[in-house]
Amino acid sequence: MKEKHHFLQKKVSLRCGDKLLDLTAPVVMGILNVTPDSFFAGSRANAADVVATLTHQMLTEGAAIIDIGAYSTRPGAEKILPKEELRRLCPALEVVRSKFPQAVASIDTFRAEVVREVVAQFGAVIVNDISGGQLDEKMFETVAELGLPYVLMHMRGTPQTMQQETSYGDLMGEIMRYLLERVNTLHGMGVCDVIVDPGFGFAKTTEQNFEVLSRLEELNIFELPLLVGFSRKSMVCRTLDVMPRDALNGTTALNMLALTKGANILRVHDVGEAVEAVKLATAAKALNIYC
Repeated sequence: MKEKHHFLQKKVSLRCGDKLLDLTAPVVMGILNVTPDSFFAGSRANAADVVATLTHQMLTEGAAIIDIGAYSTRPGAEKILPKEELRRLCPALEVVRSKFPQAVASIDTFRAEVVREVVAQFGAVIVNDISGGQLDEKMFETVAELGLPYVLMHMRGTPQTMQQETSYGDLMGEIMRYLLERVNTLHGMGVCDVIVDPGFGFAKTTEQNFEVLSRLEELNIFELPLLVGFSRKSMVCRTLDVMPRDALNGTTALNMLALTKGANILRVHDVGEAVEAVKLATAAKALNIYC
């Protein structure tokens, strides 16, 4: 008998400070970039009023998490110092915490010192680490000590070098081993709330991204929440021959595919459309249209 996917069957939740996030059904993470150079201009928010407007819009459209990034991780992105990352990040978090105290916030960072400073000022957040702890050896112990939910993503190299790190002998096998080793380490350190992310677009070619998508349900073996992020990325743009500004329809199509394969969190620039995809996937699952 064919094994069914875990969509709507994982009884999972995340605790972030005094907030409990229910992931029994998939949720949407809205992207808020406080950077001058993120690849999609529509996600950039470099002033307090823009942060407030975009956050309000995403929450109104149904976002469960607001993911704030102050360091662009696009291929070849410019390096910035932790001080500059915090200079960008903290004012945005101040707006979100003061105007939208009900919101669950995550920070897109790979630096433990940034995590510590943010938690000291603003309380618990989800840590969304593209490097899986590779770029800061203190990250795992910091997350464990502070009791934070942690997004564990697969990547090779750095944002500056990852596009030269796409040679694999066994793509999915290597991703699975990478994640398994780090999940075991985090659990051994007492980190209970781990989310896995295969890292679409990070050290992977377009073809490799589609291979991972085709086998995405294999990651359900971890019995952990699964996050995917295709939003307006190159796997959409190159396949459809469009610019990021025209990649919403393609993004939505891939989000729906990911939902049928067990995705619990969709990380997106366009919250309303992703929420609609979740609603439609939920209705289809309820009628056993796919399994």
